[in-house]
Amino acid sequence: MLAKITTRPATPEDIPLISALHDRAFGPGRFVRTAYRVREQMGPGREISDFCRLVTDGNRIVAAIRMSEIAIGGKPGAALLGPIVVAPDYERQGYGRTLITEAMEAARAAGVRIVILVGDEPYYGRFGFKPIPPGLITLPGPVNPARLLAAELQSDALAHYSGQISGR
Repeated sequence: MLAKITTRPATPEDIPLISALHDRAFGPGRFVRTAYRVREQMGPGREISDFCRLVTDGNRIVAAIRMSEIAIGGKPGAALLGPIVVAPDYERQGYGRTLITEAMEAARAAGVRIVILVGDEPYYGRFGFKPIPPGLITLPGPVNPARLLAAELQSDALAHYSGQISGR
């Protein structure tokens, strides 16, 4: 019998299991990424936002997405998407796409105007992500500017943001 696959919002109780999945998928090198510098600014208790989602097969977490509320140039109304993780035995089954769609819908419903991520446009473009003009928005550390992408959840949102990303 196949396990029942469900998606749901992540809770603080899920953090250890999500962290274990990240460790298996990404290893310790994930901590040197610039996006982690932003999340470190958020402090304890901010590990899970209302936009974080996960997939469970009833027994374990098999995929998860993190989306953190951020400020850009001190201005709120933005979110940082990622990381997205899928257990190797569940890859290429659409769970990442489902989580991205659900997280973006939750953010839009909450009034988030723009979502930023560091990723590959050929993959994330299908969700509305486009390259940010170089230097317009920056992270507190090195990032390939071609991989800094934004999806406007409200029309012309990018025109209202510039500066460095920081945790809220």
